[in-house]
Amino acid sequence: MSGKETYRLSRDVPVDTRYDLVVAGGGPAGTIAAIAAAREGLSVLLAEAGGALGGMGTQGLVSSWYCMGNNVHTMVGGIVVEICEALYERGAIEPGKGPEQWQRTKSGFGFDPEALKRLLDELCETAGVEVRFATRVVDAHTEPIDGLRQVKGVVLHSIEGFCYVPAVAFIDATGDAVLSDLCGVVCREAGRDTDRIMPPTLCARVTGIDHTRFHRKPDQQPAVDRAVADGFFSQPDRHVPGLFRTGDRDAILNAGHLFNMDALSVASLSAGYRKGRQFAGEYLRFFREYLDGCENAHLSATASLMGVRESRRIVGEYELDWDDFVARRTFPDQIGIYCKQIDVHVYDASPAEYARFEREFDEAGRPADGEYYGMPYGILVPKGFRNLWAAGRCVSTDVRVNGSLRDQPGCMLLGQAAGTAAAQHVRTGQPACRLDTQTLVSTLRERGAYLPEVK
Repeated sequence: MSGKETYRLSRDVPVDTRYDLVVAGGGPAGTIAAIAAAREGLSVLLAEAGGALGGMGTQGLVSSWYCMGNNVHTMVGGIVVEICEALYERGAIEPGKGPEQWQRTKSGFGFDPEALKRLLDELCETAGVEVRFATRVVDAHTEPIDGLRQVKGVVLHSIEGFCYVPAVAFIDATGDAVLSDLCGVVCREAGRDTDRIMPPTLCARVTGIDHTRFHRKPDQQPAVDRAVADGFFSQPDRHVPGLFRTGDRDAILNAGHLFNMDALSVASLSAGYRKGRQFAGEYLRFFREYLDGCENAHLSATASLMGVRESRRIVGEYELDWDDFVARRTFPDQIGIYCKQIDVHVYDASPAEYARFEREFDEAGRPADGEYYGMPYGILVPKGFRNLWAAGRCVSTDVRVNGSLRDQPGCMLLGQAAGTAAAQHVRTGQPACRLDTQTLVSTLRERGAYLPEVK
């Protein structure tokens, strides 16, 4: 960026308005980061491109969380648990599920996405977060300081036009590492730095399910195989479609791979939305015709946000990789622990791809009960940056570990850590890449994070 004078500035956000922290993206990671930082006393601006907070859990209709425990103890704490308890108290989670789902077990629960939208609005308002919907980051201003890159401000765009917002600290929770890329952070892009792109899915909301007669596995795989043999689907995808309960007769539909879709190409993304809606209709008919309890199923909505699994990730001070995962490695500076299995979806509908997926999912990539791996602080920090953090699925990992960490509970843990780290930076002036992580870990524990001592 050559200078803020290039832009027509918004009248109600003058150029000299200064925040302690700007968070780009109001998904699971960004919203929790903003709340955590505001509770530490920071003035926070949260810019969200859509019209609601919660990202994949709300706009994306992936309204189901699991792997919050490893069947021995919990993986989560802090704001994540606060949100789970609030949804439970409001009767907004799947019938028959309760605190055990986030205190110990892997099984998890479905929830009402509208209830989560309202809850996140309330939490941000109570914490003092200034939320700007329909607003996205479109440029950034960085400068070298003491051998590190420092972000000075960002350019936001909304219906009011452009505005330049300076701040002390910044968090990229866009999922696609948009802010990091604008700041010149070295990133890994799917399809450019990898041979293939993990396919996304456009999810949907379904009503009219008789959950007393509908059973997910093992009944579904034979039904899917019969439908493929019958030529029922326009794409012969053998993957068992997800129909996850969220209410008395409600469920979310997680089905249909959009092979070769590039989330960083607007043309490809646009085609993906069209194809995703087509698939949602196909899978609704499949459930009605092939599976008990779904005869009266109704497609009530398709998601307004694409379920992207892979796009762009930062290269950070540390890159968490497959070897770390297999070793169940823990770290002195870990800011979270997690136990989700490796879930790198098939890249095409070939038998070879399904053999690879099943082998990786069921054998090498599934932690046993009681196992977990650590998430070191360095995966949040773009290499060589003084006041910029990433949170969510754009953190620094390899492709396979990204297939575990990208789930919403993991993203929320990363968000609370990033927001707390930003607050420590604002208070102390410590650069992001040289932050006193012992202090950070202690603060996270004080705020309820579950962080066992590393031996």
